[in-house]
Amino acid sequence: MDKKKVLKSGEFLVAEVEPEDIFIPEEFNEEQKMITQTCRDFLDAEVYPNLEETEKGNRELMKSILKKAGELGLMGISVPEEYGGFEQSFVTQMLVAEITGAGYSFSVAYMAHCGIGTLPVVYYGNENQRQHYVTKLATGELLGAYCLTEPGAGSDANSGKTNARLSEDGKHYVINGQKMWITNAGFADTLIVFAKIDTDRVLSAFIIETKFPGVVIGPDEHKMGIKGSSTAQIYFNDVKVPVENLLGKRGEGFRIALSILHMGRIKLGANVLGAAKKTITDSVKYANERKQFGVLISSFGAIKHKLAEQVIRLFASESAVYRVSKDIDNMIGKLKEGCGDTGRATIEAISHYAVEAAMLKVLGSEMLDFVADEAVQIHGGMGYSAEMDVEKGYRDSRINRIFEGTNEINRLLVVDTAMKRAMKGDFDLFGKAEILFNGVDKISGGEVKGENYFAEKTRYIDNFKKVILLCIHGAVKQFEKGLMNEQEVLNNIADMMMEIYVSESLSLRVAKLDTLKENISVYKDILDVNVYDAAEVVRKSAYDAVYSFADDEKAAVLIRAIDDLTKIRGINVKNSRRRIADRLIEDNYYKF
Repeated sequence: MDKKKVLKSGEFLVAEVEPEDIFIPEEFNEEQKMITQTCRDFLDAEVYPNLEETEKGNRELMKSILKKAGELGLMGISVPEEYGGFEQSFVTQMLVAEITGAGYSFSVAYMAHCGIGTLPVVYYGNENQRQHYVTKLATGELLGAYCLTEPGAGSDANSGKTNARLSEDGKHYVINGQKMWITNAGFADTLIVFAKIDTDRVLSAFIIETKFPGVVIGPDEHKMGIKGSSTAQIYFNDVKVPVENLLGKRGEGFRIALSILHMGRIKLGANVLGAAKKTITDSVKYANERKQFGVLISSFGAIKHKLAEQVIRLFASESAVYRVSKDIDNMIGKLKEGCGDTGRATIEAISHYAVEAAMLKVLGSEMLDFVADEAVQIHGGMGYSAEMDVEKGYRDSRINRIFEGTNEINRLLVVDTAMKRAMKGDFDLFGKAEILFNGVDKISGGEVKGENYFAEKTRYIDNFKKVILLCIHGAVKQFEKGLMNEQEVLNNIADMMMEIYVSESLSLRVAKLDTLKENISVYKDILDVNVYDAAEVVRKSAYDAVYSFADDEKAAVLIRAIDDLTKIRGINVKNSRRRIADRLIEDNYYKF
């Protein structure tokens, strides 16, 4: 691959990528490691000692913790230097999102402020708005929130009823409406609010201060988890908003909302890593202390299986997160050359990788749910006790499959967005798919005699990609424009895409580790089990898709090809998982 080429969103389906082309967490520099330690120290000093009290919904306490984070500079990581921030790379922003992800409800409040509460003004605000608001949001002097969802407008955000009309003197917009599920509502100073001006069909965005007359904050919701996060409804009753507080252009609100959702999704993919790492550490520490039948439960094969599977899924997700994070940094650099505006370049780069953002959101949230569930099981009865962190983590994890667009919506977006990008000419998906489909009876898995370890893994993953191309072409040919109504088939394709992106990212990471002269035997075990399991996911998803769009005769031909393309060498998964678990048990802490 051309080193100067920036891989486009979804292009992984047809592109060849080399290990040297990606970034892996083992390459964090000293400054990034120092920022990591600062975040961890903050959690230890300010967040964990106050968990019990914040869980009671103490708004003032959470507000004070956020203010302290601002004083330390933790709220300015993503903000340009000219507005009081540190303007760190996107990789560093994702690293901070990861580390703070271990902070339970604090993580939600912090990420809402630093992300959706601040960055819309950074990315879309004019210079006056940036100077007036961003400089204070970056230090925590002001705390921010984001108001999009309404009682009748969830996934279909553009159906919102909140209205803005220009006052007779032309100096204000008068806003009326209601927003719900607003994170940080109880103590926010500034709100990013979406409303339709007059009879507009599309949204506009506004910066509203909670001190403006007519802004009414409701009581905090009683939630299943993230109880320390203030979540409430906000009412706007004839709120007069200065015309200069229109964010972006009139009618640009829907675009702003979508762009910010892409950002929220991809950062959630990093955020869940920190939560999962803490949860795995809690799991192994308990397993190394709890005895049954006179021995530590960490010595049991069934527990080792659980611990190893937690590690495999997390390590694989992490590989994908930092791979695309570096792609976004590369794209930011490329776009900034053209526009000269860091904010606009950043949001355009994040929006460009909409396919990967949706994938990482789904993958990460489901990975954390799995890890949290297994942690409770490892703890047994104690895992169900509110005394234990894993109980809190289990409840907190569930919201991530709903946050930033439900996983159902995001699965559909994965396929739809990738296909639209291909139709625009970003990469040749349909041409390659057609050639493959027309020669399906000649397809072979292509076992190569004497191929090395990584060449074998690359061949497997390339074959998995061919399965996707066959399914995409077959589905498009059968359903044509009606494919978007065949959500089950789209889900089959999305599951394959996500599985393959993670497996490829993991394979590239382990191959790069090998060039760094690391002892990679345990990482090969992680990769072996991951690819072994991925083959089954791809095969099953492809079967389901094919039987949904092909007649019996064509299905038989396609199934033979799918069987050949998903055929891999067997491995002793029991021993591989035991070696992974033994490493975790010996460390008594997640250190992969």
